[in-house]
Amino acid sequence: MTLHRLARASVMCCLLATLAGCGGGFGSGLFGGRNRDATIPSDAQLNNKSAADAQRAALAKANGDDKPRSTLFDLFSNAADPNTTVEVNKYLWVAAQDVLNFLPIESVDPFTGVLVTGYGTPPGGGRSYRATVYVQDPALDARSLRVALQSRGGGAVAPETQRAVENAILTRARQLRIQDAGL
Repeated sequence: MTLHRLARASVMCCLLATLAGCGGGFGSGLFGGRNRDATIPSDAQLNNKSAADAQRAALAKANGDDKPRSTLFDLFSNAADPNTTVEVNKYLWVAAQDVLNFLPIESVDPFTGVLVTGYGTPPGGGRSYRATVYVQDPALDARSLRVALQSRGGGAVAPETQRAVENAILTRARQLRIQDAGL
């Protein structure tokens, strides 16, 4: 029976030592809080401390160490950043797919706004084209849209053709926006 008590006592000592190792050291108070016997710092000490904290924060940001650490409990919390948004205009995105529907889609990434198509011939045309569309802003604006066209035979496409495709996408996007406003 004494062996059983000795084993239980050693396990308890190990658990207490492990728990003590989780503390912040002497003077950190219970569970990492402030010690009651700590002295109140003077204004000069506070100014020096805030300057040192600002310097540490700037250094951490420059090194990329300013991001908060994640724990196991973060998996079970709903702590998603509400400021994270998809910055793609949905009208431009859908309009680009509508206007270039004769081209086979090779890759689509709606989160970055990139649409890459394969070669295809427009209705009534004789040349084969491929397009890469980049919607880079949530605004329904011409600055938000970048279109790159390439022909199979000659490579580069006339600027008028590229501008006509951009205008067709912008016009279709405005039509879709007006259609949604009418609901």
